[in-house]
Amino acid sequence: MAKEAPETKRKFSFKRYLLTGLLVWLPVVVTLWVISYIIHLSDDLVALLPFEWQPKVFVGRDIPGFGLIIAVLVLFFTGVFGGNVIGRKIIQAWDGMMGRIPIVKSIYSSTKKVSESLLSDSRQSFKTPLLVNFPHPQVWSVAFVSGSVPEVLLDSLPLLAEDDEYLNVYVPTTPNPTGGYYITVKKSDTRALDMSVDDALKYIISLGMVGPDGHEQQEQQETLPLQQHGSH
Repeated sequence: MAKEAPETKRKFSFKRYLLTGLLVWLPVVVTLWVISYIIHLSDDLVALLPFEWQPKVFVGRDIPGFGLIIAVLVLFFTGVFGGNVIGRKIIQAWDGMMGRIPIVKSIYSSTKKVSESLLSDSRQSFKTPLLVNFPHPQVWSVAFVSGSVPEVLLDSLPLLAEDDEYLNVYVPTTPNPTGGYYITVKKSDTRALDMSVDDALKYIISLGMVGPDGHEQQEQQETLPLQQHGSH
């Protein structure tokens, strides 16, 4: 039995070093894959340029990442255009036209409101992380206030105490917070969190392993008492 100890130790070390190497390379590979995917996707924008303006006409070949440069320039100049009086009026006229097209108006207006809510500096939604009982009363989940409840819903909800109110709450999934659940809850049934939106998102994306201070949570090993069942 004593001779098997060194072999067991070597097997354990191999597994440990293998996992360590995986933890080192996995973020690198995923990051490079995401960046290359974005560059490849943006390079498709080059095909929208007139043929005589495309880089392969000047240098004889396609330039990787050239589409990303075009995308950044388009976004920048669009922002400059939309920041002046004439540009805002044109954009408002465009929004009005899109808002009168059946089916298109619901998709366009919803996407516009969500993007303004997520990206605008003056947004009110996704500003307050909190805890809610979801998916059942015995479980707490990190969520975000996503706006006020419209009157049409308040008229159908049960009456509350004077010091209470209803909140629209978004409960993101992990590790992809872009998917989740929209629910309406009582404010008294929530718990406020002393953390920023960025810290809460990092906590969700990391499966709870990165805390609000940016450090990994220390692994806590607890010995759970054995439950004795009547059948034993």
